[in-house]
Amino acid sequence: MNLSSIVGIVVGIILIVFGIVIGGDITRYVDPAGILIVFGGVISAIMVAYSFEQLKEAIPKMKDAFVKPDIDLENDADKIIELANTARREGLLALDGEDFGDDFLQKGMELVIDGTDPELVKDILEAETVLVEEKDGLAVKVLLSASSFSPAFGMVGTLIGLINMLAFLSDVDTLGPSMATALVTTFYGVILANMFFTPLANKMRTASELRQTRLAMIMEGILSIQNGENPRIIKEKLDAFIPERADKRKTINAEGADLTDEKETITG
Repeated sequence: MNLSSIVGIVVGIILIVFGIVIGGDITRYVDPAGILIVFGGVISAIMVAYSFEQLKEAIPKMKDAFVKPDIDLENDADKIIELANTARREGLLALDGEDFGDDFLQKGMELVIDGTDPELVKDILEAETVLVEEKDGLAVKVLLSASSFSPAFGMVGTLIGLINMLAFLSDVDTLGPSMATALVTTFYGVILANMFFTPLANKMRTASELRQTRLAMIMEGILSIQNGENPRIIKEKLDAFIPERADKRKTINAEGADLTDEKETITG
């Protein structure tokens, strides 16, 4: 569970409600007509912008905003290194018929074991990667579209409220309350866009980038195994995809450089 999304939304709502209560009456911010205009408008616009097939594909992906993707780059890298060691000791055919536990890795290794041309293997795996990226990107696009529609329909509700207010312009006592009601829908639209849709889209984009990093790492490992590279070299390549290992390696290199400089200073 990605708690930061839930905590962020809950804290944001609490602080906004608290701010409203301090400054006035919260019931003034509850307008059923405004809620229908903004929510109904956004839903309708999304349905116009995207087909039912696209929405059916995108909506399940939105769980990435609340559930952290089950991705362990270190475990995936270790698995590939293990396969590389086996292939180097016993040959690629020793991996024939093995269940690799991942569809992408399974397809790539089966192509390699079957003796498929390296360029063709790369093209096939890149096509798979692009397909995953497009599916992830569709869900992000839907949320960003909702984010752009929300303030617009908030303004629509405001315009409707102003029209109704101007219809009774002669009644001075109703001008203030009518103006407040008209502006509430803009408030709804801005809150939806900036507290929900845009932040959740950014969280999903981050999850998508992590998924792309994983696929790129696995593809690099598969192609390296096919090229018969030394497992130690493959490990160095895969570690570059893992922030924790890359940072650790930079730290070790930096410490080594400092020790070298220190020795040179002492020698000098």
